[in-house]
Amino acid sequence: MIARNVATLIDPPTAADPEIEPFTQEEARRILKAAAERRNGARWSVALSLGLRQGEALGLRWSYVDLDTGVIRAWFQVQRSTWQHGCADPHACGSQSHKPACPSNCKRHRHAPTCTPDCIRTSHRCPRWPCPKDCTAHASGCPKRHGGGVTFRRRKGKTKLTLQCPPELLPLLRAQRKAQAAERLAAGSRWTDHDLVFATPTGNPIDRSDDWREWKAVLKAAGVRPGRLHDARHTAGTLLMEQGVHIRVVQETFGHTRVTTTEKYVHVASPQAKDASQRIGSALWGR
Repeated sequence: MIARNVATLIDPPTAADPEIEPFTQEEARRILKAAAERRNGARWSVALSLGLRQGEALGLRWSYVDLDTGVIRAWFQVQRSTWQHGCADPHACGSQSHKPACPSNCKRHRHAPTCTPDCIRTSHRCPRWPCPKDCTAHASGCPKRHGGGVTFRRRKGKTKLTLQCPPELLPLLRAQRKAQAAERLAAGSRWTDHDLVFATPTGNPIDRSDDWREWKAVLKAAGVRPGRLHDARHTAGTLLMEQGVHIRVVQETFGHTRVTTTEKYVHVASPQAKDASQRIGSALWGR
Protein backbone atom coordinates (compact mmCIF):
# COMPACT_ATOMS: atom_id res chain seq x y z
CA MET A 1 0.00 0.00 0.00
CA ILE A 2 1.31 3.42 -1.00
CA ALA A 3 0.82 6.22 1.48
CA ARG A 4 1.36 9.03 -1.01
CA ASN A 5 0.65 9.82 -4.63
CA VAL A 6 3.86 8.95 -6.44
CA ALA A 7 2.63 10.69 -9.59
CA THR A 8 3.33 14.02 -7.91
CA LEU A 9 7.05 13.16 -7.85
CA ILE A 10 7.23 13.40 -11.64
CA ASP A 11 7.20 16.64 -13.60
CA PRO A 12 4.31 16.39 -16.06
CA PRO A 13 5.08 16.98 -19.73
CA THR A 14 4.20 20.38 -21.09
CA ALA A 15 2.23 20.76 -24.27
CA ALA A 16 4.17 22.51 -26.99
CA ASP A 17 2.61 25.62 -28.48
CA PRO A 18 1.24 24.98 -31.97
CA GLU A 19 3.23 26.28 -34.90
CA ILE A 20 1.61 29.52 -36.05
CA GLU A 21 2.40 31.12 -39.38
CA PRO A 22 0.61 34.43 -39.97
CA PHE A 23 -0.04 35.71 -43.45
CA THR A 24 2.38 38.22 -44.91
CA GLN A 25 1.41 41.75 -45.84
CA GLU A 26 1.26 40.82 -49.53
CA GLU A 27 -0.90 37.77 -48.79
CA ALA A 28 -3.24 39.85 -46.61
CA ARG A 29 -3.70 42.32 -49.45
CA ARG A 30 -4.55 39.48 -51.83
CA ILE A 31 -7.10 38.13 -49.36
CA LEU A 32 -8.80 41.54 -49.08
CA LYS A 33 -8.84 41.89 -52.86
CA ALA A 34 -10.47 38.46 -53.26
CA ALA A 35 -13.03 39.20 -50.54
CA ALA A 36 -13.99 42.62 -51.93
CA GLU A 37 -16.32 41.14 -54.57
CA ARG A 38 -17.96 38.64 -52.23
CA ARG A 39 -21.00 39.06 -50.02
CA ASN A 40 -20.06 40.31 -46.53
CA GLY A 41 -16.58 41.00 -47.88
CA ALA A 42 -15.98 43.61 -45.16
CA ARG A 43 -16.07 40.75 -42.67
CA TRP A 44 -12.50 39.84 -43.58
CA SER A 45 -11.36 43.46 -43.60
CA VAL A 46 -12.50 43.66 -39.99
CA ALA A 47 -10.70 40.43 -39.15
CA LEU A 48 -7.36 41.46 -40.65
CA SER A 49 -7.38 45.08 -39.50
CA LEU A 50 -8.91 44.81 -36.03
CA GLY A 51 -8.00 41.24 -35.13
CA LEU A 52 -11.47 40.36 -33.81
CA ARG A 53 -12.26 36.79 -32.88
CA GLN A 54 -14.85 34.93 -34.90
CA GLY A 55 -17.61 35.28 -32.31
CA GLU A 56 -16.84 38.97 -31.81
CA ALA A 57 -16.94 39.73 -35.53
CA LEU A 58 -20.15 37.77 -36.14
CA GLY A 59 -21.72 39.39 -33.06
CA LEU A 60 -20.83 42.95 -34.07
CA ARG A 61 -23.95 45.16 -34.18
CA TRP A 62 -24.56 48.46 -35.91
CA SER A 63 -25.58 50.18 -32.68
CA TYR A 64 -22.02 49.65 -31.43
CA VAL A 65 -20.36 50.97 -34.60
CA ASP A 66 -19.96 54.71 -35.12
CA LEU A 67 -19.46 55.29 -38.84
CA ASP A 68 -18.64 58.96 -38.25
CA THR A 69 -15.89 58.72 -35.64
CA GLY A 70 -14.80 55.15 -36.44
CA VAL A 71 -15.21 53.95 -32.84
CA ILE A 72 -16.19 50.28 -32.62
CA ARG A 73 -17.32 48.74 -29.33
CA ALA A 74 -16.78 45.00 -29.65
CA TRP A 75 -18.36 44.17 -26.31
CA PHE A 76 -20.36 41.10 -27.26
CA GLN A 77 -20.06 37.89 -29.19
CA VAL A 78 -22.80 35.79 -30.75
CA GLN A 79 -23.24 32.21 -29.61
CA ARG A 80 -25.72 29.43 -30.18
CA SER A 81 -26.99 27.77 -27.02
CA THR A 82 -27.96 24.11 -26.95
CA TRP A 83 -31.68 23.41 -27.06
CA GLN A 84 -33.20 21.55 -24.11
CA HIS A 85 -36.12 19.15 -24.28
CA GLY A 86 -39.36 20.50 -22.89
CA CYS A 87 -41.18 17.18 -22.84
CA ALA A 88 -41.04 14.38 -20.29
CA ASP A 89 -39.85 11.70 -22.69
CA PRO A 90 -37.50 12.81 -25.53
CA HIS A 91 -38.42 9.74 -27.57
CA ALA A 92 -42.12 10.57 -27.46
CA CYS A 93 -41.83 14.23 -28.41
CA GLY A 94 -42.00 13.62 -32.13
CA SER A 95 -38.45 14.64 -32.90
CA GLN A 96 -37.56 12.89 -36.13
CA SER A 97 -33.83 13.21 -35.57
CA HIS A 98 -33.77 10.91 -32.54
CA LYS A 99 -32.29 7.48 -33.03
CA PRO A 100 -35.00 4.80 -32.72
CA ALA A 101 -34.74 1.72 -30.58
CA CYS A 102 -32.61 -1.17 -31.78
CA PRO A 103 -34.72 -3.78 -33.66
CA SER A 104 -35.06 -7.23 -32.17
CA ASN A 105 -33.22 -8.86 -35.06
CA CYS A 106 -30.22 -6.52 -34.94
CA LYS A 107 -27.02 -8.48 -35.56
CA ARG A 108 -24.70 -5.88 -34.06
CA HIS A 109 -26.47 -5.74 -30.72
CA ARG A 110 -24.98 -9.06 -29.63
CA HIS A 111 -21.84 -9.07 -31.72
CA ALA A 112 -20.39 -6.36 -33.92
CA PRO A 113 -18.93 -7.47 -37.28
CA THR A 114 -15.64 -5.82 -36.36
CA CYS A 115 -15.09 -8.14 -33.38
CA THR A 116 -12.12 -10.46 -33.25
CA PRO A 117 -12.76 -14.21 -32.92
CA ASP A 118 -11.60 -14.16 -29.31
CA CYS A 119 -13.96 -11.32 -28.28
CA ILE A 120 -15.65 -12.14 -25.00
CA ARG A 121 -18.01 -9.18 -24.79
CA THR A 122 -21.64 -10.20 -24.55
CA SER A 123 -23.08 -7.05 -26.09
CA HIS A 124 -22.11 -4.14 -28.30
CA ARG A 125 -23.73 -0.76 -28.70
CA CYS A 126 -25.81 -0.73 -31.83
CA PRO A 127 -25.53 2.37 -34.05
CA ARG A 128 -29.31 2.63 -33.78
CA TRP A 129 -29.31 2.43 -30.00
CA PRO A 130 -31.84 4.91 -28.62
CA CYS A 131 -30.70 8.23 -27.23
CA PRO A 132 -30.79 8.68 -23.44
CA LYS A 133 -33.63 10.66 -21.96
CA ASP A 134 -31.30 13.53 -21.10
CA CYS A 135 -30.06 13.78 -24.69
CA THR A 136 -29.75 17.35 -25.98
CA ALA A 137 -28.12 16.57 -29.33
CA HIS A 138 -31.49 16.13 -31.05
CA ALA A 139 -33.61 18.49 -28.96
CA SER A 140 -33.87 21.00 -31.82
CA GLY A 141 -36.76 18.96 -33.24
CA CYS A 142 -38.73 18.95 -30.00
CA PRO A 143 -41.90 21.09 -30.30
CA LYS A 144 -41.50 22.16 -26.65
CA ARG A 145 -37.79 22.94 -26.80
CA HIS A 146 -36.43 25.81 -24.74
CA GLY A 147 -33.21 27.55 -23.73
CA GLY A 148 -31.49 27.36 -27.12
CA GLY A 149 -30.94 29.54 -30.14
CA VAL A 150 -28.89 32.66 -30.70
CA THR A 151 -27.69 34.64 -27.71
CA PHE A 152 -25.39 37.64 -27.26
CA ARG A 153 -22.83 37.21 -24.50
CA ARG A 154 -20.01 39.28 -23.16
CA ARG A 155 -16.80 38.85 -25.09
CA LYS A 156 -13.98 36.75 -23.77
CA GLY A 157 -11.98 38.77 -21.26
CA LYS A 158 -12.75 41.21 -18.49
CA THR A 159 -12.32 44.46 -20.43
CA LYS A 160 -14.83 46.19 -22.67
CA LEU A 161 -12.99 46.27 -25.98
CA THR A 162 -13.25 49.66 -27.71
CA LEU A 163 -11.39 49.99 -31.01
CA GLN A 164 -10.58 52.80 -33.39
CA CYS A 165 -11.49 51.84 -36.92
CA PRO A 166 -8.88 52.53 -39.62
CA PRO A 167 -10.02 55.31 -41.98
CA GLU A 168 -9.76 52.96 -44.96
CA LEU A 169 -12.22 50.54 -43.34
CA LEU A 170 -15.02 53.07 -42.89
CA PRO A 171 -16.07 53.19 -46.59
CA LEU A 172 -16.23 49.40 -46.62
CA LEU A 173 -18.52 49.36 -43.60
CA ARG A 174 -20.76 52.03 -45.14
CA ALA A 175 -21.00 49.94 -48.32
CA GLN A 176 -21.81 46.91 -46.17
CA ARG A 177 -24.68 48.76 -44.53
CA LYS A 178 -26.02 49.92 -47.87
CA ALA A 179 -25.92 46.39 -49.31
CA GLN A 180 -27.61 45.03 -46.19
CA ALA A 181 -30.41 47.58 -46.51
CA ALA A 182 -31.08 46.30 -50.04
CA GLU A 183 -31.20 42.73 -48.76
CA ARG A 184 -33.62 43.77 -46.05
CA LEU A 185 -36.01 45.22 -48.61
CA ALA A 186 -35.74 42.07 -50.72
CA ALA A 187 -36.39 39.79 -47.73
CA GLY A 188 -39.50 41.68 -46.63
CA SER A 189 -41.35 39.90 -43.83
CA ARG A 190 -38.74 37.13 -43.77
CA TRP A 191 -36.17 39.53 -42.34
CA THR A 192 -35.23 38.98 -38.68
CA ASP A 193 -33.68 42.10 -37.21
CA HIS A 194 -30.75 41.38 -34.89
CA ASP A 195 -28.95 44.64 -35.78
CA LEU A 196 -25.98 42.56 -36.98
CA VAL A 197 -23.26 44.02 -39.17
CA PHE A 198 -22.69 40.65 -40.82
CA ALA A 199 -25.79 38.52 -41.23
CA THR A 200 -27.49 36.06 -43.54
CA PRO A 201 -29.74 37.34 -46.38
CA THR A 202 -32.65 37.18 -43.91
CA GLY A 203 -30.90 38.98 -41.04
CA ASN A 204 -30.06 35.94 -38.94
CA PRO A 205 -26.61 35.37 -37.42
CA ILE A 206 -24.10 33.60 -39.64
CA ASP A 207 -23.33 30.07 -38.55
CA ARG A 208 -19.73 29.52 -37.48
CA SER A 209 -19.34 26.59 -39.90
CA ASP A 210 -20.60 28.67 -42.82
CA ASP A 211 -18.24 31.47 -41.82
CA TRP A 212 -15.32 29.02 -41.76
CA ARG A 213 -16.22 27.66 -45.21
CA GLU A 214 -16.40 31.20 -46.60
CA TRP A 215 -12.93 31.88 -45.19
CA LYS A 216 -11.58 28.82 -46.97
CA ALA A 217 -13.21 29.95 -50.22
CA VAL A 218 -11.68 33.43 -49.90
CA LEU A 219 -8.21 31.96 -49.34
CA LYS A 220 -8.60 29.73 -52.38
CA ALA A 221 -9.76 32.64 -54.52
CA ALA A 222 -6.82 34.72 -53.31
CA GLY A 223 -4.37 31.96 -54.23
CA VAL A 224 -2.75 31.82 -50.79
CA ARG A 225 -1.99 28.82 -48.61
CA PRO A 226 -4.74 27.30 -46.44
CA GLY A 227 -4.84 28.77 -42.98
CA ARG A 228 -6.90 28.76 -39.84
CA LEU A 229 -9.56 31.38 -39.28
CA HIS A 230 -7.72 32.47 -36.13
CA ASP A 231 -4.61 33.15 -38.25
CA ALA A 232 -6.27 36.40 -39.32
CA ARG A 233 -5.98 37.57 -35.70
CA HIS A 234 -2.30 36.61 -35.60
CA THR A 235 -1.78 38.41 -38.91
CA ALA A 236 -3.30 41.61 -37.52
CA GLY A 237 -0.93 41.54 -34.54
CA THR A 238 2.09 40.84 -36.71
CA LEU A 239 1.27 43.65 -39.15
CA LEU A 240 0.89 46.09 -36.25
CA MET A 241 4.33 45.12 -34.99
CA GLU A 242 5.79 45.53 -38.48
CA GLN A 243 4.49 49.09 -38.57
CA GLY A 244 6.36 49.86 -35.34
CA VAL A 245 3.33 49.78 -33.01
CA HIS A 246 4.37 49.11 -29.41
CA ILE A 247 3.34 45.76 -27.98
CA ARG A 248 1.42 47.50 -25.19
CA VAL A 249 -0.76 49.19 -27.80
CA VAL A 250 -1.28 45.83 -29.51
CA GLN A 251 -2.26 44.39 -26.13
CA GLU A 252 -4.89 47.09 -25.67
CA THR A 253 -6.15 46.62 -29.23
CA PHE A 254 -6.59 42.90 -28.73
CA GLY A 255 -8.10 43.31 -25.27
CA HIS A 256 -5.57 41.06 -23.52
CA THR A 257 -5.21 41.26 -19.76
CA ARG A 258 -1.52 40.26 -19.78
CA VAL A 259 1.14 41.21 -22.27
CA THR A 260 2.45 37.64 -22.23
CA THR A 261 -0.76 36.63 -24.00
CA THR A 262 -0.15 39.25 -26.67
CA GLU A 263 3.37 37.94 -27.23
CA LYS A 264 1.86 34.68 -28.49
CA TYR A 265 -0.11 36.57 -31.11
CA VAL A 266 2.68 38.64 -32.58
CA HIS A 267 5.62 37.22 -34.48
CA VAL A 268 8.97 38.71 -35.43
CA ALA A 269 8.56 39.65 -39.05
CA SER A 270 11.41 39.21 -41.49
CA PRO A 271 11.93 42.99 -42.06
CA GLN A 272 12.42 43.50 -38.31
CA ALA A 273 14.72 40.48 -38.02
CA LYS A 274 16.78 41.75 -40.96
CA ASP A 275 17.03 45.21 -39.43
CA ALA A 276 18.10 43.70 -36.09
CA SER A 277 20.84 41.64 -37.76
CA GLN A 278 22.12 44.71 -39.60
CA ARG A 279 22.22 46.69 -36.36
CA ILE A 280 24.20 44.06 -34.44
CA GLY A 281 26.52 43.60 -37.41
CA SER A 282 27.14 47.33 -37.55
CA ALA A 283 27.81 47.41 -33.82
CA LEU A 284 30.37 44.59 -33.96
CA TRP A 285 32.08 45.04 -37.34
CA GLY A 286 30.82 48.35 -38.74
CA ARG A 287 32.76 51.57 -38.90
